[in-house]
Amino acid sequence: MAPMAYNPTKGKCNCLTCQLRNVAFSNLSDTDIAKVCEAREEISYAKGEIIHHEGDRIHNFKYLKHGLVKLFRLTSDGDEQIITITRPLEFVSNINVFHENRYRYSLAALEDSVVCCINIDLIRDLIEHNGKFALHLISVLSRASDSIISIGLEIRKRNLAGRTAYVLLYFSNEIYRSRIFDLPVSRKEIADFISMSPANVIRTFSEFRRDGIIRTNGRTIEILDIDKLEVISKRG
Repeated sequence: MAPMAYNPTKGKCNCLTCQLRNVAFSNLSDTDIAKVCEAREEISYAKGEIIHHEGDRIHNFKYLKHGLVKLFRLTSDGDEQIITITRPLEFVSNINVFHENRYRYSLAALEDSVVCCINIDLIRDLIEHNGKFALHLISVLSRASDSIISIGLEIRKRNLAGRTAYVLLYFSNEIYRSRIFDLPVSRKEIADFISMSPANVIRTFSEFRRDGIIRTNGRTIEILDIDKLEVISKRG
């Protein structure tokens, strides 16, 4: 499916005050920021749309301005393996963008999302000519990589109930910062993320409802007993 029509901002650029500058471009001069502004596009994607496929040629460095996305790959059987779920104000380019010319993983919108795309050749040029910018960008990307590894390890060391509790707390505390939220992924996607079967995830949700830990209404989740959920997550 082709992406929705994007909203180009050339001529109306707000890169000088955009949050993106604070995230990674704070070491750039106003002149370089203007170059970034000239080379970027904001593209809107509807929920479920693919932003890029594994194997697509890399043309842009991507930053999530609004929405929620998942980074994943397909197994030989056609099943998804979710690597991470990314919230706004984070980069969503694969880590390999600076040493390969094709994406190693796929990226899809979990919610209606806006992605800021900056020409990759410009980013490479800025790295070559601005050491402080290069060092800061490496730091930002390293933190993102460490987060992916940390979440993966935290999930792997837990049992089924602990993994499910951990994911619910992750959405509540890190993504939505609320105890009531609409789950952006299906039970199957949760199962893919925590390496469990969909049937086991569905059963665990039922047990959490029965024990008064959560309330569900379709995709809406309300955490009723966060202390108990945290205990299950830690002991799992």
